[in-house]
Amino acid sequence: MSNNLRGAQIIVTRPLRQADNLCKLIQQNGGNAIQFPLLDISAKTPEPLAIQTAIAADWLIFTSVNAVDFAITALSGTISRQNAPKIAAIGSATANRLRQAGWQISSVPTQDFSSEGLLALPEFKQISQKRIVIVRGAGGREKLADELRQRGAEISYLEVYQRLKPVHNSGSLAIIRNQKPTALTITSGEALENLPAMLDHELLSTLQTLPIVVVSTRIGQIAGQLGFKRIITSRQATDAAILETLTTLFNGDNSG
Repeated sequence: MSNNLRGAQIIVTRPLRQADNLCKLIQQNGGNAIQFPLLDISAKTPEPLAIQTAIAADWLIFTSVNAVDFAITALSGTISRQNAPKIAAIGSATANRLRQAGWQISSVPTQDFSSEGLLALPEFKQISQKRIVIVRGAGGREKLADELRQRGAEISYLEVYQRLKPVHNSGSLAIIRNQKPTALTITSGEALENLPAMLDHELLSTLQTLPIVVVSTRIGQIAGQLGFKRIITSRQATDAAILETLTTLFNGDNSG
C-alpha cells in the first residue's frame, strides 16, 4: 500500500453508487475516505417520443457518466449500429464509459472537459439544421443547448436520471466532526450547492477552511461563492486525476 496521502482524512461527496472506486484509491494510497454523498441518483424513464427522437438524431451528446449508465438501459436495443447517431461526450470519464459499453465516439474535448470545451470543437461550429439530442439528468445547465440552437441546430433532451438531495442525520454529521477531515472532493456543481443546507453553520465554517478539490473551473467558482478559500482544480474529472491532485496537495507541491 502506498502512503502518498500521508493519513489524510478526505471527504468523498460522490453519490454512493459512484463513490467506491475513488474511496478505494484513497485507502490504497494511505488516506482515509469519509463518504458523505451530496446527491442521490435514480433512474428516470424517458417518454417514448424522446426515445424516438434520440434514435433519429444526427448527434447524441452525453453529459456525464450517469447519462451513459442510465441511457444504456433506456435505449437498450433501440439504436441500430448501422444507422446510429454520431456520439459526443463532454468529458474523458464519460467517453471511457461509452467505449466500455461498446459505443463508437465521434467527438470529445481533449482538454476543456465542459460544455464550453465541446462547443469549441470544429464539428460543432457548422451544425445548422442538425438534430442533436442531449442525454442528461432532469434539469441541469442550459448553456450547451442555448448555444447549439443559436448555431442553427434542432435541440432535444433525453433525460434518463434524476438528482435528489440526500437526507443526512445527526449521526452522519457527527462522524465528519469526529474524523477531523483534512480535505474534500467535489465533482458536481449541484452537489456543492446542496452542501450549505445539509450542514450546520459550525461544521460548514470548518469545511470552508479546508482545501477543496473540484473538477472544473465552473465548480471552483461556485466553491468560491460559497466561501471556500483553498480551491484546487483537478486536470480531469476521473478518479485517477482526483487522486493525483490529492497526492500533490498532501506532498507539499500545491499551494492551493
